[in-house]
Amino acid sequence: MVAKQVLEPELEKHFHPDSYGYRPGKSALDAVGSARKRCWKNDWVLDLDIKGFFDNIDHELMMRAVRTHTDESWVLLYIERWLMAPVEMQDGTQMNPQKGTPQGGVISPLLANLFLHYAFDKWMEREYPTISFERYADDAVCHCENQAQVEKLKQDLEVRMKEVGLELHPEKTKIVYCQDDTRRENYARTSFDFLGYTFRPRRSKNYLDKHFINFTPAISNKAAKRIRQISWDWNWPIRSDKQLEDLARMFNSAIRGWINYYGRFYKSALYPTLRVLNRRLVMWATRKYKRLRHHRRRARHWLDRIARKQPNLFAHWRLLHVSAG
Repeated sequence: MVAKQVLEPELEKHFHPDSYGYRPGKSALDAVGSARKRCWKNDWVLDLDIKGFFDNIDHELMMRAVRTHTDESWVLLYIERWLMAPVEMQDGTQMNPQKGTPQGGVISPLLANLFLHYAFDKWMEREYPTISFERYADDAVCHCENQAQVEKLKQDLEVRMKEVGLELHPEKTKIVYCQDDTRRENYARTSFDFLGYTFRPRRSKNYLDKHFINFTPAISNKAAKRIRQISWDWNWPIRSDKQLEDLARMFNSAIRGWINYYGRFYKSALYPTLRVLNRRLVMWATRKYKRLRHHRRRARHWLDRIARKQPNLFAHWRLLHVSAG
């Protein structure tokens, strides 16, 4: 942490404004919002995936980048030691890594950003200054004007990544056409995932209440599935010793976090996942109250009455009540 506190202010002076990961004053939602606007302006996206990024960072290039920004001998010494620190395998043997940065270390995200600052950000500025991008750690999207440009960028980035000891994932790196009402080219791939959001053509409504097809982000299927799994792991039905207010206190912070993050863009796509939480509560109610046992419909009505009387009890109730109204 001390090394990070010494390095970070110096590196922040040089980092690219479209690098969003693990930086003060920047967030994943900022990156999603920027990508959303640029998808409206540019027809094509290159969705990048670097194969095994954290495990394949070149130590020599990493230390060269660190030395560019500090000559503090103790900082250089400890970073080199952290990079070279032996890793204990499952069978108890130790391995001395020749590349990669230890994941979970407090300074690792800063080092990863520094590596990609030179490997990607500065290279893009130099070779493709007109192409905008958003990068969150090793997850990045680039916005291109036409198909020829995006295909050329993909080819050049494959070469660039090899130069710095990395590799674009051959299946997960994709060219995407940002299809909407005004873009009607026939291209196979018209969606991509970025930071828990899926960008794709969606039915939207303008300020005149007219519907149109808009290329925009909403919660991804993968993120929604993760939320449903987490809420299942809470084991609502077996908590019959708890009151409704107890459950709200236990789980509201997580629910509120999901709403704040995944409800920022195209909020209605989040509603089906939030309704799953109510179904979990119905299961709980049928276990807790004898009069509701084996009567899920009656339990739903009971829960709905409470939600209308106390819409602020659960973090998602007001949202669903308003949307339903």
